[in-house]
Parts: sequence; structure tokens; C-alpha cells
Amino acid sequence: MSRAALLVLADGRFPAGGHAHSGGAEAAVTAGRITDAVSLEAFCRGRLHTAGLVAAALAAAAAAGCDPLELDEAADARTPVPALRHTARRLGRQMMRAARATWPSAELDALAAARPRGAHQPVVLGLAARSAGLAPLDAAYAAAYENLSGPATAAVRLLSLDPFDATAVLARLAAPLDRIAEQAADAAGRALKEGTGALPAASAPLLDITAEQHAAWPVRLFAS
Repeated sequence: MSRAALLVLADGRFPAGGHAHSGGAEAAVTAGRITDAVSLEAFCRGRLHTAGLVAAALAAAAAAGCDPLELDEAADARTPVPALRHTARRLGRQMMRAARATWPSAELDALAAARPRGAHQPVVLGLAARSAGLAPLDAAYAAAYENLSGPATAAVRLLSLDPFDATAVLARLAAPLDRIAEQAADAAGRALKEGTGALPAASAPLLDITAEQHAAWPVRLFAS
């Protein structure tokens, strides 16, 4: 295993399309729920324990060797609104392109053939981690961190927030991120024996509602 591969996978400059998405931050800023670094931290903390946990567990399970098609169905079941399912598959297509170019593997090729319109992004991310020789915990870290860094980066653009303040938010959430990644990896290990029902299904109804609203905006800075 090359730990350097994790740095490549988690790098915001990895061409997986995440820069065009705010993780719900644009809608939260417009609604006045994110106004500064304090409210950004609260938003990210909530996202980490809901959408972040689910994504991290799906990614860890894919890296552990669970059937990616079953995981894709599990991701669908945990993504109740069409806007977020569309976003997850769109990001999955882009992640697949980047992953196959970076760490070619038969498993990635098989998933791409089975899901030509895109599998859910966390599943593709986890399979990319597996193809790169990374462990399930590594995949969980990459997915969980992405769920924080996306909104934090978006807030800098949306609010003209000081980048130092946004980075400090990410640093303060390091310990919770550790716990979420470990919890996700543990769930992935159980899913190998018990099936996808062992994976967490934490929900964030406000993120779901605002994602549908945001998708209908005629003018927006971010795709989601």
C-alpha cells in the first residue's frame, strides 16, 4: 500500500469534478444558515455525521471488497431525493474517468460497464481506493474529508470568507472526522459478513429539501 495514493485521491485538484459542487453550502448561504466561520463549522459538523458518515461507509465497503453493484443500490436507498441521486451519479461518472486513468483496474472497468450513466460517487471512490491499493479506512477518510472540504471551499467563494478561517474549521473537525472514518470502516467490515444493511443510513432531511430547491434555481454558482 502506498499512503501517497491517499493524498492523490483526497487532493482537491484530483479531476473528479468536486470543485463544481458545494455540498449544500450554496443553498445554506442563501437561506442565511451559513454566514461566517462559526455557522460554517456547525453546518460541516452536521454534514459529517449524516451524509459524510454514509458516504464514508459506502466508500470503505467498496474498498473492502463488497459487491459495488449492491453498494450502488444501497446508496440509492440512502439517497431519497432525485436531485442528490443525480448529483451522486454525475460525480461518480467523473470520478470513474479520473480513477480509470490513474489506477486502471478490471473492477473499475466492470463497474463502468454495468453503470454507464454513473454509479454513486462514494462507491466509485471506494473502488478507486481499492485499485490504488488503499485500505477501507483510507477510503473512509477520503470520502469523509470530501464532505467537509467541499462546503468549506464553497463558503470562501460564496461569502468571501477568509480562507484561513475556512481551513481552521477543517482543522477543528479533525477529531470528529477521525471517529467518523473509524466508524465507517467498522461498518464496512460488518457489511462483508452481514450485507449492506450493516451500513449506516443517517439522514439529513434539510439537506435533501434544499438540494431539490437548489436544483430548480435558474441561476446558481454551483451545480449542487
